[in-house]
Amino acid sequence: MTEQNTRLGIMMMLLTTLIFAMQDGLSRHLAGEYNVYMVVMIRYWFFAAFVITVAGRKAGGLRAAARTRQPVLQAFRALLLVAEICVIVAGFTLLGLIESHAVFACYPLLIAALSGPVLGERVGWRRWSAIGVGFIGVIIILEPGFGVFQPEAILPLIAALMFALYGLLTRYAARQDSAATSFFWTGVVGAIGMTAVGMWFWEPMTASDWGWMVLMCITGAGGHYTLIKCYEVAEASAVQPFTYLQLVFITILGVTVFGETIRINVAIGVGIVVAAGVFTLWRQRVTGHS
Repeated sequence: MTEQNTRLGIMMMLLTTLIFAMQDGLSRHLAGEYNVYMVVMIRYWFFAAFVITVAGRKAGGLRAAARTRQPVLQAFRALLLVAEICVIVAGFTLLGLIESHAVFACYPLLIAALSGPVLGERVGWRRWSAIGVGFIGVIIILEPGFGVFQPEAILPLIAALMFALYGLLTRYAARQDSAATSFFWTGVVGAIGMTAVGMWFWEPMTASDWGWMVLMCITGAGGHYTLIKCYEVAEASAVQPFTYLQLVFITILGVTVFGETIRINVAIGVGIVVAAGVFTLWRQRVTGHS
């Protein structure tokens, strides 16, 4: 039964990565046409509505979902994630999907590196070695010193650091709060914070782009739903390596829809980053911590 659940979990994770890749493609299109803040704000309205609907159907309703003894931490987590989304979507428009995701793929290595100082977890020499190798991969992708270094290439790196910190704070919050509470705060506070910024950048959208916007919002809710279901049926450590397949779907989208090209240094760098990331996840699973 456990093996069957793991297989189902892997399938759900593959579906999740495909949905999120589609969402990123739609985000790139819309943020290329309109203001990033407005696009993310509308996306968060839909996300908050989804979160509230999910919470309302559970025992205790909205009051139980909102109850926390660490409101400052939960609010900071939520605002950190919405800021990270703005940074990475800006990266999509300036760098393209493929190169942004190539750099962003280092976030599991950042989580491993920061789990010591933030969570007090022990990181062994094997994982530190893998983290070091992974960052060599990032340097190969960024190509500093070859021609003109693109300053915008820093955006996905900043986003990866923000997302890693968000992931660690989520794990820290889980010591006292349920996943449902963290999910509720992420959606609701994120929507409030993004509306406070995005409302000043409103632009009229064409009817066709409203269609794309609705589809992007649906993919956002759908991706979170399949991700929740994935973690319900399988252990996170078993399905986590498969998140890297989002890079494959992103590459297909980038090449076929947006006419992006894959530079050889990006392909080599991504290979190194993914191999290092999968190794750190495997070590974490084998040893439990180091």
